[in-house]
Amino acid sequence: MNKVFLVGAGPGDPGLLTCRGRDLLGRADCVLYDHLANEALLALAPESAERIYVGKKKSDHALAQEEICSLLVDRARRGWNVVRLKGGDPFLFGRGGEEAEALAEAGIPFEIVPGVTSPLGIAAYSGVPLTHREHASVVTFVTGHNAESIDWGTIGTAGTLVVFMGLTHIGEIAREVIRRGRPAETPVLAVRWGTYPRQQTITGTLADIAERIDAARMKPPATVIIGEVVKLRETLNWYEKLPLFGRRVVITRAAEQGSEMAAELQALGAQAIEFPLISLVPAQDPGPLDAAIERLDSYEWLIFTSAQGVRFFLRRLDASPHDFRRFRGRIAAIGPATRKELEALHLKVDLTPEAFVAESLLEAFSKMDLHGQRVLLPRAEAARDILPEGLRKMGAQVDVVAAYRNVIPAAASARVDEIFDSRNKPDWITFTSSSTVQHFLAVADAARLQGVRIASIGPVTSATLREHGLTVDAEAQRFTASGLVEAILAAV
Repeated sequence: MNKVFLVGAGPGDPGLLTCRGRDLLGRADCVLYDHLANEALLALAPESAERIYVGKKKSDHALAQEEICSLLVDRARRGWNVVRLKGGDPFLFGRGGEEAEALAEAGIPFEIVPGVTSPLGIAAYSGVPLTHREHASVVTFVTGHNAESIDWGTIGTAGTLVVFMGLTHIGEIAREVIRRGRPAETPVLAVRWGTYPRQQTITGTLADIAERIDAARMKPPATVIIGEVVKLRETLNWYEKLPLFGRRVVITRAAEQGSEMAAELQALGAQAIEFPLISLVPAQDPGPLDAAIERLDSYEWLIFTSAQGVRFFLRRLDASPHDFRRFRGRIAAIGPATRKELEALHLKVDLTPEAFVAESLLEAFSKMDLHGQRVLLPRAEAARDILPEGLRKMGAQVDVVAAYRNVIPAAASARVDEIFDSRNKPDWITFTSSSTVQHFLAVADAARLQGVRIASIGPVTSATLREHGLTVDAEAQRFTASGLVEAILAAV
């Protein structure tokens, strides 16, 4: 029998999960998760882990609390490591105490892993310190589910008041707090989807907050903060001032490539939507690559035009009887990402062009004498021929071998409706190669991009977009993922 871990998922931003929580998710056999736990965190669990949605959405509980407790006990008795992933903190209005009691009664070992509780995260991302020497030295957390059962006379008038799950009763709560002596002009903040790029914030006073919430059509779940500290938001509101706050940006890179770009966008306040339009798989016929590896010692130059080319080439090399020590020549990389991939393996890169395209690489080679030199170019199938043709014109003997190929991911078509819903279209879509453009048009009509701004990683991709009648709204000056983010920033 293993353990059950009651893990706080934090207020929403996946980056606010604790290190302990991340570690446990990575070793989980089963994950039971709430409506308020960010589903992006499920990707941290092994693919083999069972994932069970247990709801806990207002008036929509997928499972009763007793059923959840039974599942925890059952999975633990199978000898599994079970993670119960709960929004916020398990012990603050999360019913974690009830689940821990059920586990204790069943004799199941358990561990509590605290999380950043929702009001702390929401307050921080809204620019509201819950305590301040000049405004509040007391903080009270209260649930607003049953407003009539709360002694507002005791808790409603001192310091900062944080109301969980009280949005539908906020008018009643505000009137009761005023009746008990709190000034009607006391500042109030209501936040929905706190710490997410879609964070919605409404400010007002006890006198008008209910009317403002109704006018904005704010829906639960939301947290309400009442107190003088709310005034500090005007000065301390850092998150909603991020340059891409609230923008929804689609990333079309391969799944294994998108996370770094997503992190850059999220740091700028954007919601990064990963929509991989490329799946990288080995070449259909590995024979030419294997033959090139056999004669690796005969090449003067080894040229890589992508980090993926490096990875797939070296995987095939590792599977052969040979190793890289047979190569005695020099290495060229088309750009910094490719160079970084090589240098991470302690391989010296002899040539990287100033601009990260084939034309710039040819210009760099034009200053050398390539007559009679043998060049190996392991790359994707169906890539542009401008580089090998240009090198041959310089007198080089070029062997072009397919190390990998780009295919359309099986799940791409199914996600088109979800991402390009006409009621909530993304603000931007990024294309990082001609293949991403072609694959998008293979799974969706170009009309899906009406109203969506298009960002291109460089002139080659831009040309492909224009060939298909699409307008390029931003083009990277540096032909990298970071350059693409910079281009979007410059265009907003």
